[in-house]
Amino acid sequence: MTFHSLEVRRTALTLLREGIPNAEVARRLDVPYGTISYWKHKDRATRGECPGRKRSTICFACDRTASLDERAYSHLLGLYLGDGHISFPRQHRTPSLTVTLDDTWPGIQDECEQVIRLVFPDRATCRVRSKGCHHIKVYSSHLFHLFPQHGPGKKHHRKIALESWQQKIVEAHPWGFLRGLIQSDGCRITNWTTRIVAGARKRYEYPRYWFTNVSDDIRKLYTDTLDLLGLEWTECYRHGNPYNISVARKASVALMDAHIGPKY
Repeated sequence: MTFHSLEVRRTALTLLREGIPNAEVARRLDVPYGTISYWKHKDRATRGECPGRKRSTICFACDRTASLDERAYSHLLGLYLGDGHISFPRQHRTPSLTVTLDDTWPGIQDECEQVIRLVFPDRATCRVRSKGCHHIKVYSSHLFHLFPQHGPGKKHHRKIALESWQQKIVEAHPWGFLRGLIQSDGCRITNWTTRIVAGARKRYEYPRYWFTNVSDDIRKLYTDTLDLLGLEWTECYRHGNPYNISVARKASVALMDAHIGPKY
C-alpha cells in the first residue's frame, strides 16, 4: 500500500476545488485516480457538498407556510432566467442549479453566491472554474419546484412564464428581479451622440442600460417589471428582430443607478 504525504493531499484538494478534473490531478501528482476520487468525496462530504447527503427541508413552492427569503429569491430568479440552468445527470442523486458568470465581474459572482445561500440556507454552495468564468452551484431536491421554468432545450425555444406565486414575489421585490436580469444579460454603458449647437457639432455622452435576450418571453418579463416601476424604455432591433431593451431617459437611469448600478 502506498502512503501519500499530507502535503500531497492538500495540493490535490486545492486543485480539485479549483475545478481541475480528477484525472488531471492524478496525472500531475502521480497519484492513483481512485485515491484522488476518494479524497474529493471525503472533502465534499466534510463541507456538506455531496448531492443528496443532506435532506432538504420543505420548500415554499411545495408549502406556502415554508420560509423563503423572497427578496433574495426574486434576485436569484432574474439570474437564473439570464445565465442559469438546472441539470440532473443520471449519476447524481440530486439536481443542481448552476449560474455561470464572467470572471470580469467577481463582485457579481460573490453576490450571486450570497443570494443562493439566502434562498437555500440548508445547502452548501460551490464554485467550479472554467475558462473566463465560474459556475456558481447548489444542489437541492426542490429546484424543479422553485424554478418551474426549467425544461428541455434552450429557454428561447420554449415558453417562459411565471407561476402566480412567483409573479407576486417579483411584484413585491421588482428591483431584485431587475438586478438579477441586468447582472446576467444586461449592462450599463456610456452612449454618445452629436448635435449642432450654434453652428458647431458637439458630442454629448449619456448613460444607458441595455438588456439583451433572444427570448421574447424573458424580454417581456423584463419590460413588464420596468412598467411596474414606471421606468421608460425602448425596444431595439437586430436584423429585423427584437433583441435589446434600452433604458436611457435621465430619470429612469437615475432610478436604476440607485438600485442596480454598473457591473463590478
